[in-house]
Amino acid sequence: MQQLKYLSAYPETLQEKVRQMITQNSLGEHLAQKYPQRHLVQTDRALYTYATELKQSFMRNAPALHKVGYDTRLDVEHHALGLHTAISRVQGGKLKAKKEIRIASVFKEAAPEFLRMIVVHELAHLKESDHNKAFYRLCESMQPGYGQLEFDLRLYLTWRDLA
Repeated sequence: MQQLKYLSAYPETLQEKVRQMITQNSLGEHLAQKYPQRHLVQTDRALYTYATELKQSFMRNAPALHKVGYDTRLDVEHHALGLHTAISRVQGGKLKAKKEIRIASVFKEAAPEFLRMIVVHELAHLKESDHNKAFYRLCESMQPGYGQLEFDLRLYLTWRDLA
């Protein structure tokens, strides 16, 4: 039985369906039909603009983003698809906090829906630090169908590992 590391938390019956698709070499075709396009957000500057526009649409009161970019060091193998950080520095007598988001560079070639899902996920961490019900409600409000996209992204990562 093939181990599906990105899908290990899902029910065994669902994992078995994915294994059948892998055996039949139809997983890539399924993903290509469902997500035929690739996004055009290729630079750090474009990604910053993209994330800032999403933040302004859904989270106007959240802290400002100071840096957003692709990161070649983020490793999908270790479940780091994106990363949000808050850097605090003392400058003079003031405490300055900067919020940063980094997205794994493998998503430069992904479908626009997957990029949006990752950015929405990291933006949600500006308000909710833990992966709890409130966090996933916020993700769902910013990206309807978030749960399905997360599953499909895991399918994409599984297919990518096979290729």
